[in-house]
Amino acid sequence: MKRQSVIFSAPGQVTICDESLAEPAPNQVLVQTLVSAISPGTELLVYRGQFPEQLPVDDSIVSLAQEFRYPLRYGYSCVGRVVALGAQAERHWEGRLVFAFQPHTSHFLAEPQELMPVPTGIEPENAIFLPNMETTVNFCMDGVPLIGERVAVFGQGIVGLLTVMLLAQFPLDSLVTLDRYPLRRKASLQAGAHASLDADARDTLEQLRDLQPGGADLVYELSGSPLALDQAIAAAAFSGRVVVGSWYGKKRAELDLGGRFHRNRIRLISSQVSTISPELSGRWDKKRRFEVAWEMIRRLQPRRYITHHMEVNDAPAAYRLLDQRPEETIQVVLEYPR
Repeated sequence: MKRQSVIFSAPGQVTICDESLAEPAPNQVLVQTLVSAISPGTELLVYRGQFPEQLPVDDSIVSLAQEFRYPLRYGYSCVGRVVALGAQAERHWEGRLVFAFQPHTSHFLAEPQELMPVPTGIEPENAIFLPNMETTVNFCMDGVPLIGERVAVFGQGIVGLLTVMLLAQFPLDSLVTLDRYPLRRKASLQAGAHASLDADARDTLEQLRDLQPGGADLVYELSGSPLALDQAIAAAAFSGRVVVGSWYGKKRAELDLGGRFHRNRIRLISSQVSTISPELSGRWDKKRRFEVAWEMIRRLQPRRYITHHMEVNDAPAAYRLLDQRPEETIQVVLEYPR
């Protein structure tokens, strides 16, 4: 059979390839993709060629066991239906709606242990948010927001918005966000932020300090811009925590570590979803964290943040949109023939 796959062939170049796909091996199943989500932060680094070469894409995911180099298949949020079984695959998989950490493609082969059944009652357009929701759950686990704390979040792309949705459930003193784009600031207020500031305004930090006197107890840097990390440090209170959830790839920026950072005993926390903090791993594993992420998807219905539905053949246009007109987008979803 034939399938359509999205290939990053060079910086700024995305192609759609028609490929042959073998029949399922005895222990495999064939999944027909319904929708896949573009992760604008990470995937734009791939699109722009800003990834560090020779770095493994993700050793913990079978479908991403490769290095960052062109040509590259990438993406990690596919929802589809099992349409064929290998001879030894268990029959209960047939027809199941499943999630997979797979690059963007219309069909793929996988062993059942690489798939996650989508819980009953969760639609495909909500299920594709699982990776980002797991990431935001991990941010909360790493940042440990406390009752009555002042929290600031830099960046209100989809990961930032989902983080705000989770943080809004905590009894915080204040929750303030910052972003360049009006569309995202509006969405941030709807997600539960008490205020959302223009990150490009000249007096942004002054506005933030007016809203959070003494500084923020907890700051999340989720903008994808290393320049924002300097602002995040400046926004933190004495002994404040700055959770760095962005992946900067090869982007670099100077940091002012000689002033507030040094005197105020600010802590920088690297948060990455592939692992669980050692302080928690004795009681938590990825299965338990996924269960929480699914429950948050069921409760929060993140599909509301899908701004664009585009056919897989239009994937090159989708990446150009994200690259050139990000102010118009929050979540872009690719759809596949059914």
